[in-house]
Amino acid sequence: MSLNKSKNLPLRLGVGIVLLNHENNIFVGKRIDNPKNSWQMPQGGVDQNENFLQAAERELEEETGIKSVKLIKELDGWFKYDLPKYLLGKLWKGKYRGQKQKWFVMKFLGKPDEINVKTKNPEFFDWKWIELSKLPNVAVHFKVNIYKKIKEQLTSLSLN
Repeated sequence: MSLNKSKNLPLRLGVGIVLLNHENNIFVGKRIDNPKNSWQMPQGGVDQNENFLQAAERELEEETGIKSVKLIKELDGWFKYDLPKYLLGKLWKGKYRGQKQKWFVMKFLGKPDEINVKTKNPEFFDWKWIELSKLPNVAVHFKVNIYKKIKEQLTSLSLN
């Protein structure tokens, strides 16, 4: 796909979830389709007739099996990224050039055995909890700026 064509493509509407455990560490998963040393937080698209919070809860359950959560906060503003050239036309049936996302901070209230990334349509093959300070360092290169903005907003929250 030419770069000029890609500029005309819209951004996909999406959501992301910053899932915190009782120590305020953040859940990240290693993607099946990108097994290098990149990790990401659960995220996904918004279905028709679904609000952002419903989409976030659905995506979290679809990707991790997790249902036991408490909403802490919706992060301020939109988080946007463009796909790198090599992924244009490959993801989302080539309909989008990137994503425009709403992000939610949630607290995990369940037991460890609730977490299961071997879901019906798995996206992750591994997962772990990481400290907030490490968040931008684990992201795939085209999402680093989003993860930095998320880290900044979380740092200004008192997460007790």
